[in-house]
Amino acid sequence: MATHAHLPVEDLFAPPVRTLATISPDGTRIAYLAPWKNRLNVWVEDVDGGTEPRCVTADATRSVINYQWTDDPRWMLYTQDSGGDENWHIYRVDLDDPAAPAVDLTPFPGIRTYFELLPGRPGKAMVGMTKRTPLLADAYELDIASGELTLLAENPGKVAGWFASRNGDLFGYSLTTDGDVELSTWEPDQQALRTLAVYDGADYTLSIWPMVVTPDGKGLWLGSNRNPDRTTLVRLDVATGEETDVHHHPNFSIDPMGGVAPVLPQPLILSQRTGELLAVRYLGERQVIQPLDPDFADVLENLEALSDGDLGKISSDDTGNRWVVSFIHDREPGVTYYYDHASGESRELFRPLPHLDPEALAPMKPVTIRSRDGLDLHSYLTLPLGATGPAPLVLLVHGGPWFRDSWGFQPDVQLLANRGYAVLQVNFRGSTGYGQGFVKAAIGEFAGKMHDDLIDGVNWAVEQGYADRDRVAIFGGSYGGYAALVGVTFTPDVFAAAIDYVGISSLANFMRTLPEIARPHLANNWHLFVGDPNDPQQEADMLARSPITRVDQIRTPLLVVQGANDSRVVQAESDNLVEALRDRGVDVEYMVKEDEGHGFLNPDNVIDMYRAVDRFLAEHLGGGNA
Repeated sequence: MATHAHLPVEDLFAPPVRTLATISPDGTRIAYLAPWKNRLNVWVEDVDGGTEPRCVTADATRSVINYQWTDDPRWMLYTQDSGGDENWHIYRVDLDDPAAPAVDLTPFPGIRTYFELLPGRPGKAMVGMTKRTPLLADAYELDIASGELTLLAENPGKVAGWFASRNGDLFGYSLTTDGDVELSTWEPDQQALRTLAVYDGADYTLSIWPMVVTPDGKGLWLGSNRNPDRTTLVRLDVATGEETDVHHHPNFSIDPMGGVAPVLPQPLILSQRTGELLAVRYLGERQVIQPLDPDFADVLENLEALSDGDLGKISSDDTGNRWVVSFIHDREPGVTYYYDHASGESRELFRPLPHLDPEALAPMKPVTIRSRDGLDLHSYLTLPLGATGPAPLVLLVHGGPWFRDSWGFQPDVQLLANRGYAVLQVNFRGSTGYGQGFVKAAIGEFAGKMHDDLIDGVNWAVEQGYADRDRVAIFGGSYGGYAALVGVTFTPDVFAAAIDYVGISSLANFMRTLPEIARPHLANNWHLFVGDPNDPQQEADMLARSPITRVDQIRTPLLVVQGANDSRVVQAESDNLVEALRDRGVDVEYMVKEDEGHGFLNPDNVIDMYRAVDRFLAEHLGGGNA
């Protein structure tokens, strides 16, 4: 194997110099995240670069990852939790007074909040907040300037989430007692919900996304799974409950996870000024954007000409002329541009990781693997630069499991490839983006066919000559951590090393220790796919599929990584596993970070973790460039 430059862990996992840029509604300023005291914070500068950039948040404890401009150029909002506990608060920044500290607009202990701006009601936002009870979020209207919160709707006991029209009309997403999905509108005069539509929960809970209110408030744009092979876009009429088709792609689904985190682009591209639908994102091996508005089609053509990557985060001013866009790319991550459609001017604003040479990074290749029972497993393979024969392989398993791997830059993938490992990412059954039939093929298949798919991926990589069968590791976070533990308990002969990152060891304990607000809404995901731990027969099956009950099978070197404040997969999931192994005299490496939750965020912790990963795999797998 050809040698290549050794990339330090810090080069891949240090904070980006800038990232997640957006343009202000008036088109005069750009905001972005950049380091301040080694934590990402929000910075603002003029579009023309005429003023010195200034940091407008000042969190030296934990990186800020989610912010939004408001319609008033004075105010910006962002959310922050404490040490990864996911108790999000809403903060306001005064852009006219750089010295003023951020104001917590939801200063109530132990709460969780989320918000939506209301463009039709200037200066207002809809806030969902668990102030009254930790089990249920009520809906409030927030006056951004004064901070006043006005109760709009008290949760009647079943609403899992509120969302709003541009003018503040409220809608609710609920689960019925039968486990079906109910969409409702809130009738303020009656102080009650009116049902719009009910969907079979098994078909819709995992992918009735996106849910966006049309600009006139008379309809909802929804992801529909009437076609089991792909998710399409429909409009639900608020008055009649009738569905009409809006758009579909002949082969691909709407990007299933788009917009669920700040780093993931929205599946629907909307006009900043009017909220009208401009385009729809679909996701196959790579992204396809279908424009629905002829004016935006012209903009899109010019934007896509800026890079050979896929369009990532998109923002525009109210005129629709000034745009700030970033690109998804496997070797040139997050390159961000400014584009003025009126003048045709474009310029590169920044590269988040300018110290990385794209030629030193490994390309990510889409591949399709056939499962043993005939399913197409759409996957991604990254080979070390210069690889000419079988390499040690890291099977990198995504979380969720209702998520999917996709094409783009991943620092963990690049670290592994740089160290001489081939990296395989398998979209096993249960992964989203390939139709509801593919998702539902995972029902009852935890530690069963879902795991078979991963093993089939390993066998494919060996048979194709990419991987050395005797040097295969499994590494994953959350569900991927569970998969890693299943790997070393159910198929211990396959793997020479394993890394469990915030993974589940006991399915029953995991469900019982989820946050209170999450537990009432498990019917059509965890309970449907795995079981209800309150049913003794189902609990027994869940324990049979749990690594904690099979620790006597573990003989593979294991690294366990956990955040102490994890509210999804609590620390006990890792503690219990490590204790059981150490009681048997098995040496297991264990890293716990006291200021992290479900996945590490702070750069020093992330770097610490991947240094451990690098060393651990070098010791037990022996990459060609370790």
